[in-house]
This record gives sequence, structure tokens and C-alpha cells, in this order.
Amino acid sequence: GSLVAAVLAHSGCLDKEHLDTRVGRLSRRGEVCNMINKKYNEFLPSMQSAEELVAQVDGLSSNIDLLRASIENEVQQDLNVAVAEFAELKQQLERDTLVLSVLKKLQEFDRAIKEHKTALLEKKYVAGAQQLEKARSSLRNLESRKGFELKILRALGTELTVQTQNMLCHLGEEWQKLIVWQLPPSKGAHKSSLEAVVHSELHLHTMPSKEEEEVAGPPVASVLQALAILGELHTRLKAFGQLLLKYILKPVISYPSLQPLTEERPDVLILRFKSEDTVLDQSSPMEVFDKIKLIFEVLHKYLLNVPLEQPGEDRKDGRVTLAELLGELIWEELSNCLVQNCLVNSIPTNSSKLEQYTEVIKATEEFEKALKNMHFLKEDTTDLLKYARNVNSHFASKKCQDVIAAARKLMTSEIHNTVKITPDSCVTLPQLPDPGSGDRSKMQKPPGLLHNGTVNLEGETRLSQYTFSLPTCRISSSVEQLMELVYQTLLEATVSTDQCCVQLFYSVRRIFQLFYEVVPTYHKESLQKFPQLAAIHHNNCMYLAHHLLTLGHQFRYRTTNILSNGAASFVDLVPAFRRLGMECFKAQMRVQKGEILERLSSARNFSNMDDEENFRAANKAIRQVLHQLKRLGQVWQDVFPVNVYCKAMGTLLNTALAEIVTRIVALEDISAEDADRLYSLCRIMVEEGPQVFTPLPEEEKNKKYQEEVPVYVEKWMTFKELMIILQANLQEIVDQWADGKGPLAAEFSAAEVKSLIRALFQNTERRAAALAKIK
Repeated sequence: GSLVAAVLAHSGCLDKEHLDTRVGRLSRRGEVCNMINKKYNEFLPSMQSAEELVAQVDGLSSNIDLLRASIENEVQQDLNVAVAEFAELKQQLERDTLVLSVLKKLQEFDRAIKEHKTALLEKKYVAGAQQLEKARSSLRNLESRKGFELKILRALGTELTVQTQNMLCHLGEEWQKLIVWQLPPSKGAHKSSLEAVVHSELHLHTMPSKEEEEVAGPPVASVLQALAILGELHTRLKAFGQLLLKYILKPVISYPSLQPLTEERPDVLILRFKSEDTVLDQSSPMEVFDKIKLIFEVLHKYLLNVPLEQPGEDRKDGRVTLAELLGELIWEELSNCLVQNCLVNSIPTNSSKLEQYTEVIKATEEFEKALKNMHFLKEDTTDLLKYARNVNSHFASKKCQDVIAAARKLMTSEIHNTVKITPDSCVTLPQLPDPGSGDRSKMQKPPGLLHNGTVNLEGETRLSQYTFSLPTCRISSSVEQLMELVYQTLLEATVSTDQCCVQLFYSVRRIFQLFYEVVPTYHKESLQKFPQLAAIHHNNCMYLAHHLLTLGHQFRYRTTNILSNGAASFVDLVPAFRRLGMECFKAQMRVQKGEILERLSSARNFSNMDDEENFRAANKAIRQVLHQLKRLGQVWQDVFPVNVYCKAMGTLLNTALAEIVTRIVALEDISAEDADRLYSLCRIMVEEGPQVFTPLPEEEKNKKYQEEVPVYVEKWMTFKELMIILQANLQEIVDQWADGKGPLAAEFSAAEVKSLIRALFQNTERRAAALAKIK
């Protein structure tokens, strides 16, 4: 570049500045060319290597294509053939292996059956049973192979069943030789259960005799173990347990006269009973426990103390005694029988005897311990002991059941058997204990019990002793006994435990609830049909309500703390009992009122009394009503309290008088003869009506109540005023009215008096004048 620049400069073609620029450019281009040449020289070997690699890749690709074509055409076919041959060989191997295992199981089955037959001939029952189980296991294994079924399996199963049944038959014969029951025939002589038990015996040939020992007879353990292996021991033992319960254990519990006897002989033990005379209806638990322990000790010695191989989750080392197996089968039924027929009967009926029950608890504990020592019971079994120790609860339950049963019996007895209750009479009730000393009793002294359960209110002003007494009346003797039962039960509660006290208290409440539900239903027909029974029932309800008022208060300071805080009250039952008595009485009153109105309906409305037939009908109706009232008066006499009696009779007589007044006032025309006859009929009612009031048996004492008839009969004065009108003239009627202030105005309205005047008198100026004054 410099050379070029010099040449150009020398030639004069360019000026110097321009020349320098041209030279610079040329210099840079030369540098670039040199760099390109250098890079090309470096790239050329790499390109040559790449071209060589491409050539090698093309060669490899050609070789791969050739190799693939070779595999697809030659190797693949040989490989498929090899795989098929391998699968076939594998399947053949599996089949041969299966056939070999089946042949081994068949061989095991055949060997087990042969060894079983040999053992059975030698009376080696355990070995024979084990070989049968091996054969059964082999057969199950063969039957479990799906897709491999042999006709021979059915024949093998049949052979196994035959051999099993054959062995069970031999074992059954041995079992029957070991345990022999001699029972009375079920047909023929008609023996009682006790006689059947006395004639029953159990023979145990479980101890081999000398002859059997010489011939190596099978011991009891061998027979039982073989039965256990074959799964038949449970069935045999269950049947034995049921016979043991029926003919030995349960009779010992039920019949106090039975005494177990044992007789030991060289080759047999005999267990039987003898019956002894006894006055007891029930055995004490201690006696029953001793008898059952004796029986189990004998059974344990000669039969039950046999160890067996019995695998199970709860078994240690898989060993268990026959006693334990038998206990599992019969203990529940035996313990229930002991509870229901022995321990229940031994529960005291009085709380004072509860302390003596500790003997029973101790005997029960020793009984269970003895059975556990014989392995008849498990260590955690305490059914009887739990029941015996819970005596307080059972005592309360039994007491409550007895009380409820006695109360129900009284409620369903006859109502008409009565006793007389007077303010002076005192019901036979238990003497309540003193409330005791202490601050509480000093602060709040309970009132004393008076006649009929009433209380004495102490204060500055002393009330009459009869203030809270029930009036004289008759009640059912069963209700009086029921109330005595209530007091005795509550008195029992005061000396009982808290739990028992509460149960007895609520049993008493249940008694009253039962009375409310049972008596009206059980005696429904009688209460509707007989007025006397309805009256007695009314008195019964009032008598019970009377006691319910103070019953809880009397025992308030003697019961448990739970009840002494006001909970032990019966006051809430009082309205219900009063309502019960009143509803029954009102129903009877409605029946009597209906009969009275029905009889008066035959009086032909008391019209046209001048007709003899009408007069006789009216007179008959009046007589029938009076007869009905007199009959009721006799039926209710000395039953109702006097005030109730008088109100009831007054109400019924008032019904008759009101009906007669209504019918006569409604007449539109009353002739003079009609008025006379109506007056005579009314006079019968006035003269004989008071005679129906006979509340007391003493006739002279009834005059007082007969004179007080106007007090109990609302329409009495109305009826007498009607009689006056029937016999009075116009002026007398006007005088009786007295401008609305006289006695006539007090009983009749102006309209009724005017109606009577129009019916009695003809239409005249005097009648018009009289009518004008009635206003």
C-alpha cells in the first residue's frame, strides 16, 4: 500500500491528502484479506473431517438397512418358533408339577386312610382320628384346585365319610359304656317330677377295671380326645350337660328334700338321689351350694378332670380340661336357675334382715371359688357373686314387686265389702318413729299424726280435733288395706338405704297411679250399674285424696336427703283423685236424673187431669219417682257422708220438682177440677218427698235432715208457691205477688204468673185487673 501510494504520489495523479486516504483504505482491506485467508486455512480441515463423517454415516445406514432386512427375513421367524416352544414346555412343566402334587395328595390320603384303619383295629382312637383329619385335609386340598376335577374325588369323599362315621360309631359305643344314664320310662306309670328324679341314676365307668387294664382298654381321655379331634365332643358334651341339668342339677335347686348319694364300686361310680321329709318349701343357698359342690367334686374326680388338646385363642398351650368345656355349655343356664329359684327366694323381705344376708354372700363366694378350682368356671366369672352382693338393689326391686302385686290384688277385689270411717275411728297404721334430735328437728318439728292421717297444727289457737278429719262414711275394706300397705311401705323406706328408699317411694306413687288407671277400668260395668258401688268408689277416692294431702309431709323428716327436700310429696295427685271420684258420682247422678225425667215423661204433661186415665198416669209417674228416690235413699244410707247424701238427694228431688213445675206452668188451660187434682199430686210430693232423706240408719236422727229439705232442694219453695196458686183466688195471688215484692215474686217471673192466671181463670174484668197488677 505504501508502495502504491508512493507510485501514485510520484506520478502526480492525486494530491497528497487524498492519496493518504486511499492508502489507508487499501491497508485495511489487506488486513481483512489476511484474516480471511487465516480462517479459511483453519476451517478447511474441519470441513474435510465432516465430509468423512458423512461418508461413514451413509455407510452405517446402508449396513443397518441390510441388517434389518436380514432380521426380518431370517431371525424373526426362528425367534417366534423358540418362544412357542418355551411356552409349551412351561405349560407342560406346570401340568406335570400339578399332577405330581395331586398324586402326592392322593398318596397322603391313601396312606392316612390305611393308617386310620390300622389304628382303629388297635383301638388307638386318637391316632385314628388324627389320620382321618390328615385325609380330610388332603381331600380339601384336592377339592380346592380349580380347573382340575377328578371323578375319583367324589369316591374319596364318600370313603372319608364312611370311615368317619364308622369311627364315630365306635366312639359313641365307647361313650355309652363310659357314661350310662338310667332314667325312668317316660310312658307307663304317671310319676311326678320328683319321683322321676329319685328313680334316675348316673353311672360313670370312667375308671378302668383290672380286666380292662390287662387288655389295654381305651381310657376315657383317648375317647374324649378323639371326639374332640373329629369335632363331635361339643355335641356329646352338650347332650350330657342337658341331662345333667334336667335330672341332677336343677332338681337339687328346686326340691329341698333331695339329697345326692354317691356309691363307689371297683368299676363304676353311681350318682343318685334320695328324698327326705322336710317342712321347707325352699332350700337355703348354702344347702344348695353344698349339694352342687358335692356333685361337681364327684364328676371332677371321675370324668371332668381330663386334659384335652383344644386349640383356641383363649387357651394356653392349646390344653383345656373337660370341666371347662362343660362349664361353657351349661353355666349360663345353671346360674340363671340358681338366681331365679334360689337366690331370689333368699332375698329378705324386711330391711332388718339384710345384715343376715352376708352369710349368703360368703357362701356364694366360696361356691364360685370351688368351681373355679375345678376349672368349671373361668377366673373372671362372677355372675352369682355380683347378684348376691347387689342385695340392696334386689331387695328394693323384690319389695317393690311384692308391694305392687299386693296393691293390684286389693284393687281388683270386690268394692262392696266396706268398713265405716268416722272422725273418732283410727285406721290401723304403723307407729311412726320419732323424727330424732338435732337442730333441724328443733327448728322444724313435724306435726303429729292424728286419726285418718290428719295432722295436729300447733299454735296459739287450737283447732277442733275433727277439723281435718274425714266425715263419717263407708269405704271399701280393700282401700283401707291399701292405705295400710302404703304406710307400711313408706315406713320400710325410712329405715332402708337411700337407693331402696327412693325405689320404695316411687313404688308408692305407682300404687296410686295404678289405682287411678285400674279401678275405673276393672270395675267400670259395676260402677255404672250399681249406685251404691258408685257412692263407695266416690268415698274411696276422697279417702285416698285425704291421705295424700299429708302423706308425704308425715315422712318428710324420716326419708333420705333426696326426698326430704320436698320431693317426697303426693299432693299433686290429690286433684286427680278428687276428680276421679266426682266424675264417677256425676255419671251416676246423670243416670238417675235421666230415669226421673223418663218417668215424669209418662205423666202426659199433667194436662186434662179431669180425665181419669190422665190422672192415673200422672199419679203413677209421681209414685215411681218417689219410689226411685226412696230406693236410692236406702242404697246410699250410711254410705255417703251426711252432707254429700243430702246434696245428692236434694239435687235429684229438685230435678223432679223442677220438671213438674215446668210442665204445669206450660199448661194453657187448667180447669177447677184439674187444679184440684194437680194440687193433690203436688201435695204427695211435698208430704212424701222429705221422707226420702234418710242418711242415717237411726230413724229418729233423720227428722233433722227431713226438716231441712228447703236447704237442699232449690225449687222447694217454688213448688209450694205453685201449690198456693193452684188453690188461691185472684186476690190471693195478687197479694202473694205484692207488687213484685212478695213470696210469689221471689219464685216466679211475672210472665209465668200471668200464664198461670190465664190458665186458671176465665177472661173477666177481674182477671184483667189482676193481670194488670202483675208486672
